Amino acid sequence: MAWSQDEERMLAEIEQHLVEDDPRLVARLESFNERVRRSEARSQGQPGGWRRPRRSTVIILVSWVLIATLVSTLLIMVLHNEPASGLSLGAVPGEPAAEVTTDTTTDLASAGAL
Repeated sequence: MAWSQDEERMLAEIEQHLVEDDPRLVARLESFNERVRRSEARSQGQPGGWRRPRRSTVIILVSWVLIATLVSTLLIMVLHNEPASGLSLGAVPGEPAAEVTTDTTTDLASAGAL
């Protein structure tokens, strides 16, 4: 069904007012129309070219790679480093380690158990 001349004229006036009043809306509608055209062309099998990934997708992928690298680096450091010898719990590095006694009677007597 074809539009009448009056309807076409009214639509042209509405379009002109939209362009003057809200150019951002017009730009968004044109962008949407272009996306629809590309999508239709792609669905019909026409070569539409390669689409660039969105910026958010790239940021997420880079973040995952960095996190995986950090975790693997920390695991490698933990698994390959041997604990420092001569240090006991609570020892301060750089200070001599406290002597450990093996006499249990001395330990029990000092604790008041005997």
